[in-house]
Amino acid sequence: MSLNSTPSAERIHIGFFGLRNAGKSSLVNAVTGQELSVVSDVKGTTTDPVSKAMEILPLGPVVIIDTPGYDDIGELGAKRVARTKEILKTCDIAVLVIDAASGMQSSDEELLSLIRERNIPYQIVWHKSDLANSSDIPDGALAVSSTKRENVDELKERIARLMPDIKEIPLVSDLVNKGDFCVLVVPIDESAPKGRLILPQQQTIRELLDIGAVPVVTKETELKHTLDNLGVKPSLVITDSQAFKVVNEIVPEDIRLTSFSILMARHKGFLETAVRGVKAIKDIKDGDAVLMAEGCTHHRQCNDIGTVKIPNWLRKFTGADIKIETSSGKGYPDDLTPYKTVIHCGGCMLTEAMVGSRRQKAEEQGVPFTNYGIVIAYMTGALKRSLEVFPQLKAILEEN
Repeated sequence: MSLNSTPSAERIHIGFFGLRNAGKSSLVNAVTGQELSVVSDVKGTTTDPVSKAMEILPLGPVVIIDTPGYDDIGELGAKRVARTKEILKTCDIAVLVIDAASGMQSSDEELLSLIRERNIPYQIVWHKSDLANSSDIPDGALAVSSTKRENVDELKERIARLMPDIKEIPLVSDLVNKGDFCVLVVPIDESAPKGRLILPQQQTIRELLDIGAVPVVTKETELKHTLDNLGVKPSLVITDSQAFKVVNEIVPEDIRLTSFSILMARHKGFLETAVRGVKAIKDIKDGDAVLMAEGCTHHRQCNDIGTVKIPNWLRKFTGADIKIETSSGKGYPDDLTPYKTVIHCGGCMLTEAMVGSRRQKAEEQGVPFTNYGIVIAYMTGALKRSLEVFPQLKAILEEN
């Protein structure tokens, strides 16, 4: 996959934070080499987060986010500050921009405290250094002038050096070896995107090719034929969650089986949480509310997985009259306490930090958090088998 086609969810998200008129937008434009954000001497010009996926050397594929001033005022200002806090939770790297003429203010200190609380790698920028005395610059901060382009390249180098702290969990490359055959079961129905595969399927194929494994792609209707005629025993079968029941019945017990959704949950860092959270389903009762959360927005088909299929399967599995609520895109609720559980999508369009923020919010409020694929595997009786590729997690299912 080229850098230009790297999905947003797989890019490093770099947020620029600070007070109004600290020069965040000017700095973003200087770093990107583009007029990405509107620049003005009037405080509060940036009223909503502005983001752009791009490649910046030596950083590679990134998403740059320019945020509203953290000291914004009024009712709308308070909402913008709240939005900035939400953006902070989803960033991989934070750049705290300080107006060198004003120095560090109490709101800057609050921002820095939030960054440190979340263990986000960060760089402090002492901005507009050409207009002020920079002798009192804090340790570790970098004096930068956007207008004179002083230390802009050094800033990019420093941000790049923060990147090794971000550990990426593979999808599948550590589960198979070079030369292994891996069968991928990809149903093609009314919900499948026309002319292409969905992102987790694309990424899985690419990882397998990168390590020299052999991906074999088939539909569930051709799975038995594929296994009978493959000529070798596959090392692993990976299925779309919706086909779990039929695939589990076809694949022999001596062949490892899991799903794209389970692999994605591990890739995004919440598999263990999701396995623990799925056990809440057995305790669902009449009147309980369940939140179906999606990381993206899309045109829903009549048999949509999140709003139709899983809710119907849940009602059948539990025998309960369940209230289903949905959220999509950025519309994730702040208050999760009304819900018996949160069932999230695979999160392929969200970064690990974004999914982690949602998971953490649920944990802080005592609400179980799981995902589509794990719920489907649990309800079809295939979850224990699907976790055999992760032996350390199977014991969680047996805990009270």
